[in-house]
Amino acid sequence: MGMTMSQKILADRAGLESVKPNDLIMAKLDMVLGNDITTPVAINAFKQAKFTQVFDKDKISLVMDHFAPNKDIKAATQSAQCRCFANDFDIKHYYDVGNMGVEHALLPEQGIVTIGDLIIGADSHTCTYGALGAFSTGVGSTDMAVGMATGQAWFKVPCAMRFNLKGKLRPYVSGKDVILHIIGKIGVDGALYKSMEFGGEGLKNLTIDDRLCIANMAIEAGAKNGIFEVDDITMSYAKGRTSREFRIYKADEDAEYEQVFDIDLDSINHTVAFPHLPENTKEKDDWGEVKIDQVVIGSCTNGRLSDMAVAAEILKDKKIAKNTRCIIIPATQNIYLECINRGYLETFIKAGAVVSTPTCGPCLGGHMGILAANEKCVSTTNRNFVGRMGHITSEVYLSSPEVAAASAVRGILSAPQDIA
Repeated sequence: MGMTMSQKILADRAGLESVKPNDLIMAKLDMVLGNDITTPVAINAFKQAKFTQVFDKDKISLVMDHFAPNKDIKAATQSAQCRCFANDFDIKHYYDVGNMGVEHALLPEQGIVTIGDLIIGADSHTCTYGALGAFSTGVGSTDMAVGMATGQAWFKVPCAMRFNLKGKLRPYVSGKDVILHIIGKIGVDGALYKSMEFGGEGLKNLTIDDRLCIANMAIEAGAKNGIFEVDDITMSYAKGRTSREFRIYKADEDAEYEQVFDIDLDSINHTVAFPHLPENTKEKDDWGEVKIDQVVIGSCTNGRLSDMAVAAEILKDKKIAKNTRCIIIPATQNIYLECINRGYLETFIKAGAVVSTPTCGPCLGGHMGILAANEKCVSTTNRNFVGRMGHITSEVYLSSPEVAAASAVRGILSAPQDIA
């Protein structure tokens, strides 16, 4: 039996000729990731296990992004604990206020993760890096602690689902619409502990940012990971970002998939996940009139430069609707700086939006955009569970940056063509 992309990476890092679904293996890691919420728990476990050293100071990344700049004393204490650990063990990839970014935008941008890597992170959206043809998945803080000490983690080899992409997206339709379409189709447990593997001739029509967005939300379908075939677009993105050697893994022709889906990109419309699950998707014609109080454009899902660019295009010479708040968060310092250089920040501010330093803040209901009772928010983030962004009666509508920006202008859930 042939192997999928994910299975080949796992077999290689486990030192095995082959693996099959449900095998239990120990595999060597290329990167271990934590943030300001999950790393303190991992540090405590690290100490309780009486570990005295890390396996490789260059293969651990600690990113202060969820409550940074620190929102309160508890957040400051957590960051201080991470800071001390990073200093004690001379962790190379430590990112704090001034050089930080939203972790899953920062690591690919900086070339810290790359093609063919095996990555674990104490954050569920670590699956983002599958856009680069890597196997990346979220783990608990205890597994992170063991990974930091030993450079290894255990895995149950996942079976796989194949998504064959064809065609080309319509104008102002992007990767967020694609993944919401897929989650609406298969459900939030439709890929439970499976690998979502993407390929096909339509892949050439998806940018690397589209792919990062899609892979990011594989976990919202319950997947162990999402992974894309490596092509010229991947190689172009990776070029110059890392000096490390990498290996490209391709699925065998006789690789087995539990299910195969053909996704026609031409047919995908603006898609929004209504409260309170990412699977509760509706296309534009079924939205109705939803009055909103807040818009958030940012996060590890949609805070990249292309997201800022399309938001600026839509908001240019427009005004945010009365009684609607618009919060825009470039995902890294480099993206923030490029937004300044390109004039995007001026566009956002003149429109009446507020621009934040990179942070996960509002996505998890942490800070920088908490919702009051009964308020509604259109957000480019990845989860819309009950109380996710604030009060338990508030509502989050997951959308693309295109829809979010248009909604901010009208004050109701809208697509770009609605404000043309």
